[in-house]
Amino acid sequence: MAISVASAADRPLRDQLAEDSVIEQALKRGTLRVGFSTFVPWAMQDKSGAFVGFEVDVATRLAQDLGLNLELVPTKWSGIIPALLTGKFDVIIGGMSVKPVRSLKVNFTIPYDYASISVMASKSAAAGLKSLDDFDNPEVVVVARTGSTAALAAKKRFPKARLRYFDDEGPAIQEVLSGRAHALVSSDPLPRFEVLANPDRLFMPEGKPLALEPVAFAVRKSDPDTLNVLDNWIRMVEMEGWLKERKHYWFETRDWEPLVR
Repeated sequence: MAISVASAADRPLRDQLAEDSVIEQALKRGTLRVGFSTFVPWAMQDKSGAFVGFEVDVATRLAQDLGLNLELVPTKWSGIIPALLTGKFDVIIGGMSVKPVRSLKVNFTIPYDYASISVMASKSAAAGLKSLDDFDNPEVVVVARTGSTAALAAKKRFPKARLRYFDDEGPAIQEVLSGRAHALVSSDPLPRFEVLANPDRLFMPEGKPLALEPVAFAVRKSDPDTLNVLDNWIRMVEMEGWLKERKHYWFETRDWEPLVR
């Protein structure tokens, strides 16, 4: 009798949660709305203005497997979690590292990637600075992207340095190339690619990452159905080897460069 009463009382709440879930709303709409921000090579615009990159491949495959159209919603990184919480899109697929402070606001899926964070430095401004410890100095200017895990890593690793933040990494890179900043802290492979493109102006101190972090999709809280669908999708494409293949293409080759230059 006790079980029967509890089931009858719980059913409306379960039904309501299912009907209100993001995945159910996306199925009714016929469109999955994905929030992201531009990071090379996660997501960037090609020569026609279309978005391409690792995260775009992931979002496109996810929408296709769910039988949905894909709507990409480019959003400034500093405001991407508030935008998710206010319903401007359904899910963040944007190279977002899992952090305790972020987990207080959103729920994360299981990881579908792991991101490393590295330092690139100006050969002119940082001449004589050899080790990472040398950059932890009040006379050193370190730049990073606002609200990124790289910014948190820079603050933790270089507490004595002067930290400056930018909404996009393009201007931050220019600060280092021009010598106005000594170093940039950013997620790989951007530092490595910039050093390869500008070997006479940039170098990587010590050549090892500052940190390695899990990367996951982020969704609004109290939505177990959506988390279940997304977790199982990640498990499926990981077992297929598809995630590894796409990661290799975007992060370990430059075969995609003709698309954007």
